[in-house]
Amino acid sequence: MELYDVMRTTFAARSYTGEPVPDEILYRILDHARFAPSGGNRQGWHVLVVRDAAARDALANLAVPAAKRYTAQIAAGQSPWNSVEPIAATPEEIERTEPPSRLTETFREASVVLVVCVDLRLVASTDQYLERVGVISGASIYPFVWNLLMGARHEGYGGTITTLAIAQEGKIKELLGVPENVAVCAVVPLGRPEKQLTKLRRGPVEGFAVRERWGGDPLLPPGARTVWDRMHEACIILGYATKPSRKRKMPMVIVGIMEYGLDPDDICSWLKATYGDNL
Repeated sequence: MELYDVMRTTFAARSYTGEPVPDEILYRILDHARFAPSGGNRQGWHVLVVRDAAARDALANLAVPAAKRYTAQIAAGQSPWNSVEPIAATPEEIERTEPPSRLTETFREASVVLVVCVDLRLVASTDQYLERVGVISGASIYPFVWNLLMGARHEGYGGTITTLAIAQEGKIKELLGVPENVAVCAVVPLGRPEKQLTKLRRGPVEGFAVRERWGGDPLLPPGARTVWDRMHEACIILGYATKPSRKRKMPMVIVGIMEYGLDPDDICSWLKATYGDNL
């Protein structure tokens, strides 16, 4: 596959055919993934190739408590496990929550699970004294993990970066014999996907890239218009600009704007901001 095709089609695969991932292919994937960048080229990554069914079952069970909180926070309207907002769900609500099977069963269904770790002695954690959760260390390990997933995509396999089980990192270390100075970074199930996706939905560049400073003008290709310009144009083309017919035409408008490749959440936010109670 061409590089850009792999970048645009490497999806989070969680359902698999059961076909094994041969060591030959797994080795080839890792042999290419190892050329990922890392701070000082220190290459502090380690990969535990877990095929044992009992160990994969244990990893699935370790993910359950974090998956409960993840699901409960989504139900409460929060971005799950964020380090900024207080948890909206109570401990009792979290405990009662039944997480979707896709968050845990994928470890049992995958042909192999790769537990990716990094030696903390080999990463530069330059944000370790800041008053927020640390993220800088990830620069020396997650490019490797993403290379791994793109390599899997190229070979016709797939997986996804999962981290829920790592909320119980101590138990993972005990299960797999991971040393104290090593951090568990990702638990990656891998297999042949039941369905190969070829089109992913992502927000447009102008939705996240701005010029010079936060809040600056969006970065656009030459001659392009903003997302909001395109939404307004779509509303006019689809006949939404006429008040008497707005409610009747709403479903058609949303579907039509989605054909422009825009995110439904952005569409709803824009329509509400533009038309307010007249929707």
